[in-house]
Amino acid sequence: MLWRFYHQVPNSKEIVIVPIIESENLSQFVKNTLSLGVKLFLCNTNEIEQVKKAGGTTISPSDNADIFLVSNNEEASLKKKEGTKFALKFKIESNEDIDAAVAIARMGATALIVETGDWKIIPLENLIANTHEINTRIYACINSPEEVPTMFSVLELGVDGVVLPTGNPKNIVQASNNLKDLGRANLLFAKVTTVKHLGVGDRACIDTASILNKGEGILIGSQANTLFLIHNESSGSKFTSPRPFRVNAGSIHSYILMPDGKTRYLSELESGDKVLAVDQTGNTRSVLIGRIKIERRPLTLVKVEYDGGAGSVLLQNAETIPLIGKKGKQIPVTSLKSGDEVLVKVDTSVGRHFGVAVDEFMLEK
Repeated sequence: MLWRFYHQVPNSKEIVIVPIIESENLSQFVKNTLSLGVKLFLCNTNEIEQVKKAGGTTISPSDNADIFLVSNNEEASLKKKEGTKFALKFKIESNEDIDAAVAIARMGATALIVETGDWKIIPLENLIANTHEINTRIYACINSPEEVPTMFSVLELGVDGVVLPTGNPKNIVQASNNLKDLGRANLLFAKVTTVKHLGVGDRACIDTASILNKGEGILIGSQANTLFLIHNESSGSKFTSPRPFRVNAGSIHSYILMPDGKTRYLSELESGDKVLAVDQTGNTRSVLIGRIKIERRPLTLVKVEYDGGAGSVLLQNAETIPLIGKKGKQIPVTSLKSGDEVLVKVDTSVGRHFGVAVDEFMLEK
């Protein structure tokens, strides 16, 4: 017996799990998964009563469902006249299939649940391009958790959810972890208390395989509980060309925040790793590392304080390395002074064990 649950994740993105389970276990599973953020179940008609009694919202080709699953334009038109919520499940095999689905979306469909063939990306791009201004959610069927980041970045907007067939809890955890980079980082302004030139040390440049936007950077720090938003080099100067793929991240001992919420040392990173890019409003995404450059350069110590804590970072002393101040102003390390305010991310967990946040006593200076 197949049944599906929708798990709420950051930015309203959803994972749709399609496991196999015995019918006598369905009600208890629904109750258990509701506590995890489950809100909608795509189920067979004979499962509707169980799911509803357990507290779930149903989508199915039945008049007893909360959302009626239509299969064509005529059914959609009828449900619209009745004032019934409806969704469409279909397979994209041609542009005509996309046109038909868009027409149903324009009728007011709650969702389009999409299966694709060998061609996955282009059909979804065309569908998203034609529906992004319509209030209809798009769910793409996938085969493995590894496909999650790709589906949620199609045409940059991404789909609103994915349908993953699995009976393995590890796959669910992996899929959820792959979505953590779609969340938000809570940033605040900290006041600079110290700017001190220290001498030469080894620093790491992170060259990504992505174009980083204005206001976007990477979170770096000497203490895991205070990470500085270091801006990318997209602005350039009269002496240097813009390098919008690069973040001059600082001393190799520094922590960097990863997409899975863990930290690593800059010295550990290499080509092919993924790091978390963050913009000045806290939006995040995962980007690939194309190259790490470690070189000996003059370093500057920057210390900050904020309500309840303090932190520091060692950055190369150069005009091309900016932090982000009020109103998105880029403040190069060479222009930074006491009293300036810069964006940081503060972690309420006081310690890290092999990159994992833990609540234990730890003092980092």
